[in-house]
Amino acid sequence: MENVHLAVEEEDLYSGYNDYNPTFDSEELENDVGFQQAVRTSHGRRPPMTAKFPGTAIGGRPLVSSFGSRIPMASSMGRPMTGAVQDGAARPMTAVRAAGYSSSLMRGSTFDPLGQSKGPAPPLEAKNEDTAEEKIKILEKKVNDLIEESCMAQSIGAFQLALEKAKEAGRKERALIRQREASGNTEHINLDLTYSGEVIKQGSNMTTVAASISTQLHRQYEQRKAVLLNLANQYANNEMYPEALNSYHVIVKNKMFTNAGRLKVNMANIYFEQKNYPKAIKFYRMALDQISNTHKELRIKIMQNIGVVFVRLGQYSDAITSFEHIMTESPNIKTGFNLILCYYAVGDRERMKKAFQKLISVPLGIDDEDKYIPASDDPSSNMVIEAIKNDKLHQMERDLKVLAEKYIMTAAKLIAPAIETSFASGFDWCVDMVKCSQYVELANDLEINKAITYLRQKDFNQAVETLKTFEKKDSRVKSAAATNLSFLYFLEKDYDQADRYADLAMNADRYNPAALINKGNTVFVKKDYEKAAEFYKEALRNDSSCTEALFNLGLSYERLNRLEEGLDCFLKLHSILRSSAEVMYQLAHLYEQLGDPQQAIEWLMQVISATPTDPHVLAKLGKLHDDEGDKSQAFQYYSESFRYFPSNIDVIEWLGAYYIETQFCEKAIQYFERATLIQPNYVKWQLIVASCYRRSGNYQKALETYKEIHRRFPENVECLRFLVRLSTDMGLKEVQEYATKLKKVEKMKELREQRVKSGRENSARGRREGSTGSAGEYSGRSSSSSSKGERLSAKMRSLPGSNEPYEASSPKELDASYVDPLGPQMDRPKTGAKKPADDDDFADEDLGDELLPE
Repeated sequence: MENVHLAVEEEDLYSGYNDYNPTFDSEELENDVGFQQAVRTSHGRRPPMTAKFPGTAIGGRPLVSSFGSRIPMASSMGRPMTGAVQDGAARPMTAVRAAGYSSSLMRGSTFDPLGQSKGPAPPLEAKNEDTAEEKIKILEKKVNDLIEESCMAQSIGAFQLALEKAKEAGRKERALIRQREASGNTEHINLDLTYSGEVIKQGSNMTTVAASISTQLHRQYEQRKAVLLNLANQYANNEMYPEALNSYHVIVKNKMFTNAGRLKVNMANIYFEQKNYPKAIKFYRMALDQISNTHKELRIKIMQNIGVVFVRLGQYSDAITSFEHIMTESPNIKTGFNLILCYYAVGDRERMKKAFQKLISVPLGIDDEDKYIPASDDPSSNMVIEAIKNDKLHQMERDLKVLAEKYIMTAAKLIAPAIETSFASGFDWCVDMVKCSQYVELANDLEINKAITYLRQKDFNQAVETLKTFEKKDSRVKSAAATNLSFLYFLEKDYDQADRYADLAMNADRYNPAALINKGNTVFVKKDYEKAAEFYKEALRNDSSCTEALFNLGLSYERLNRLEEGLDCFLKLHSILRSSAEVMYQLAHLYEQLGDPQQAIEWLMQVISATPTDPHVLAKLGKLHDDEGDKSQAFQYYSESFRYFPSNIDVIEWLGAYYIETQFCEKAIQYFERATLIQPNYVKWQLIVASCYRRSGNYQKALETYKEIHRRFPENVECLRFLVRLSTDMGLKEVQEYATKLKKVEKMKELREQRVKSGRENSARGRREGSTGSAGEYSGRSSSSSSKGERLSAKMRSLPGSNEPYEASSPKELDASYVDPLGPQMDRPKTGAKKPADDDDFADEDLGDELLPE
């Protein structure tokens, strides 16, 4: 029976497929009242499960076995499984409804899974800017933008514009506060605008409402602080110090503003600018107390400011204390130099030496220059070196090194006369110290500065000896020393030695523009302008910014009468040296030579704007206006020139002539009297003074002046003629005396002229006959002797005989005529003169009663 199998009914594999389950009927859900009620009450969410099924986690998630397969479970809605478990593998569940498939397709509807047949999406709702929240955000953005614009204007130097933007930001920020108060919503406070860079970051995991409100309150205070800080900074930049201090006080006194104590440094800086040094020290110390030791660099800078204020107050011991502490904690070049200055002020020699040693031992923290020299043939590395050779970092390093060398050189020149008994020994000590430091190359520069100091002390021999010691040193130092020697000899007008040392400097360093300029100068004074121009051009090729070479090149072109080229040189130089009066004067001079007086006047006006008290430029302007016929402008500039330099004869003569021309001889007298003081042996000025007295009607003063001129210059013919004429007009008895003197002087003048004339003729005749040999020589001697006899006989004939009076030999009429040195006097306009009584046409006629006055 065990092997007997009973026949059973086989299961139908296709049974159950046509069975209908109303649970899956989704087309009738719209008519299902219970379902619609559930959707309205639970917002479309399925109610939570209350029963736990085996193999299901608490959250309804199927459990996973250790092999990673899910355990099949029944649906929470009672939906049967669609597949059986075969070989332990779970068949995936199928969708309840196919994507986009519906039986309604059979009724004529189109296939539209994305719902595109419904038309475009409705437009987005417009942002409502009328709400209080939106208005607050807009105002906050405006405040931020104004602060940014103010800072940008400050960065380009437009301080007035920056201040205007800061004030506008303040007004907007106050409007923002009023908007917040009107809305009554304290949650929208933004404190992010007032103290840029000082906002404290809040944690990102703030979840409570209280923490959120605290953060926004903090942002609002920071916004307020940023507005006030920017406004205070712009007030300070525009030197409106009281307003700046008021703004800083508002920030500092508010406890809600974090790190506001640092602003006491800014307030101390303002007090320093106002020269209120005690209050500056007070605020610096207050700021120092509020800054922790972790900010070491900031504390060092504040202490350095305190030391500088003590120096301004003259309290050098307190300043030394601050500087010594800085040099102990964090030494730097500037503080070391200030410490040397303080020791120099108190006269402490030993401490000056120690401070100088500390100064030259301060590390700069920059790389060696050898790093920028290509060490291999690798093109990539060479490109990198070329790229970093002139970058911002390398420029900063160079500037720092130049600044350090400047401080060391200045300190050495300052303390050299004070640390030893003599200047030379003190400078030698500084040179020895520098040679043992990292600034070895400065030793030679110090030696050259030693020679320059000798020059300033007028000790030329020591300067020359010091410079001559560099002849055997390296080429750079030798070239510098030879250049200075050439310049010294050039100033002493020893042009041969100047030329020699200029050649030595050029041989040591052909690319030294100063040596080429000195060489060109030595050639220039020899009037070889073409060669000088070549040296100046070579100097410009070596250094295109060499203004001395460009200036001298323009002068060379001017001497060569190449005026256009010279004008180009000075125009280029003017683009480099915009305020150089010498360059502008040369431009005016060239335009005058080119026949363009208007351009010359314009350039001279620019010279006057740079040097308004230059009398020679003012006189030049007067001359140009006079040449143009503008007498009033010429008079103005000549008067200004006379006011600044009353010893210019040309200006004095023009002003005197101007007053004589305008019939103000009394005013002309003071100018010509000054001319007589400047040139007392020049009779012309004294004659003009006397003539001015005569023209103004003061004949007595004119007579006294002529008498004084005759006493000093008894042989002056013009003076005697004036005396004869005045004495005759005034009826004086000295007329005959002056007439006799005039006759004698005229006769002596004639004899003198004859002697000069005969001497010229004899010399010319001797030169002509000297080329005819011995016979000519003999005849020349006889002729000379004969002419000598003729002159002697003529002289004898001119003398009076023994029986004759002095005047009688050849009676001659006295020439008492004269010529006025001021020119002919202008005719006085005629007035109506009264006729003689005999000429009256109405003398014999009776006047009627009707013609008589009532």
